Amino acid sequence: MCKTRPTLFKWRHFEPAIITCAVGWYLRFSLSYRDVEELLAERGIPADHTTIWRWVQCYAPELNKRCRRELKPTNRSWRGGLDLYSGEG
Repeated sequence: MCKTRPTLFKWRHFEPAIITCAVGWYLRFSLSYRDVEELLAERGIPADHTTIWRWVQCYAPELNKRCRRELKPTNRSWRGGLDLYSGEG
C-alpha cells in the first residue's frame, strides 16, 4: 500500500511533514539555514543547508498564502488604550 503525496510535495525525497517543519522553523524563529540543518541532524534527518534553502524558496510563499487565509483581520486603530492614562499626576 502506497500513500499518495500532495502534488506540492511530489518527487521530493523527504516527507512533507519534515519539509514543512523545517521551513516553519526557519520562518518562525530567526534561524539560519545551518541552524535548521543542525536541528534536523539532532533528530536524525540528514539534510544540507542548501536543501533547506531550496525548500524555503519553494514552500514559503505557499505556506504564507495558506496561513494568511486563517488569520483574523486586525483593527487598524492604534488608539486602543488611551483612556487608561489620564494626564493628571
